[in-house]
Amino acid sequence: MISVRMSEEEFSTLRRMCVATGARSLSDMAREAMRGLLNGANQETATDATKNEYHTQMKDLEQKVERLSAEVALFKANRQP
Repeated sequence: MISVRMSEEEFSTLRRMCVATGARSLSDMAREAMRGLLNGANQETATDATKNEYHTQMKDLEQKVERLSAEVALFKANRQP
């Protein structure tokens, strides 16, 4: 177990935060803070995945537009007398 020493002022500030947030103890408050950090990290990961998926879909769409443009050009060329 790690022992951490804090000043009386730091302890008082943490206790006030516990009361303000409704935490039963410093441990509960720390646990909730860690959950918040982890949830934020998970949201960032999800956002990155969404960006990657969007990028992939955009590339696919660009390729389809290029193929369609080529087909239209070929069609026009074949219709010329």
